Amino acid sequence: MRSERIKLNLALYKKLYLVCQCEKAIVENYKYNDMKTPMHMSVGQEAIAVGVCHALGAKGQIFTSYRSHAAYLAKSENSDGFFAELYGKETSLAKGKAGSMHLSDPERGVMVASAIVAGLIPVAMGAAFAKKRQNDNSFVAIFFGDGAIDEGGFWESINFSSLKKLPILFVCEDNNYSVCTPKSERHGYVSITDVISKFDCNVFSEDTNDVEVIYQLTCNAIELSKKNERPSFLHLKYQRFLEHVGIKEDFDQGFRSREEFNKWLEEKGDRLTLQRDKLLQFVQETEIMKIEREVEKQVAWSVELAKKASFSPCDEVYKGVYA
Repeated sequence: MRSERIKLNLALYKKLYLVCQCEKAIVENYKYNDMKTPMHMSVGQEAIAVGVCHALGAKGQIFTSYRSHAAYLAKSENSDGFFAELYGKETSLAKGKAGSMHLSDPERGVMVASAIVAGLIPVAMGAAFAKKRQNDNSFVAIFFGDGAIDEGGFWESINFSSLKKLPILFVCEDNNYSVCTPKSERHGYVSITDVISKFDCNVFSEDTNDVEVIYQLTCNAIELSKKNERPSFLHLKYQRFLEHVGIKEDFDQGFRSREEFNKWLEEKGDRLTLQRDKLLQFVQETEIMKIEREVEKQVAWSVELAKKASFSPCDEVYKGVYA
């Protein structure tokens, strides 16, 4: 039992460290203007993506919003394809046409990301409907921000999924802001979980930076959904470290304070430190450092490959326009 938990914690930490290192590499390289794509960074929400995706397993599928880096990397671990797309190179799955906001890797379960707020929620619902029709035992997870729950497509999908008892996890990554507008200025209700609980839908809520807690919560959601044949809504809070779009901070813009952020981080703890400290109770630090060095080497190599790769020929822009 102990060895299984160590194995789990090492796997979670490796994925967590991979996501963080990839985001760090973007910050370090974006200033050179070789990545011709807007960056909606995932810094701060890595534990959510890693915990959920690890619980889904290899057969699970994910759909995600434009803030897609963490979910893409947590599910696929494909840093080569990730940076190839950010650099717009032909070695990426989309031949450099997708950019940061439309990442995909269907063979690894990353179906697609979309820049349209809430646009993929009904699509993910359709994928879950297909899984049920095919008697597939795996789940679909749709990641979206709290701004997406203001859209009609979200409510229609919650309703239909509850009605048809679909194997889907609605993962609301709640940072309290839709760009820079807080929930208090958008919602005519106090608690989203109270509202969703009125549907035939399981509801889970957590406010943590602990990836293992998120993983266990997701496992519990999947187990319960299989048992009572209901979809599950996961309301997971976090704080965005950086601006809505870009690699800089936004505390000077006046809609949120650094004090608010620092208080939250002090209460919840850093997502990497939490998991690393857990591991130090079971393994030598040298084992953790070995994982870190392997990941750092992987990320550096992925960036280098992307920089050296060729751009797609001009006529590639006309391909894949129609199915």
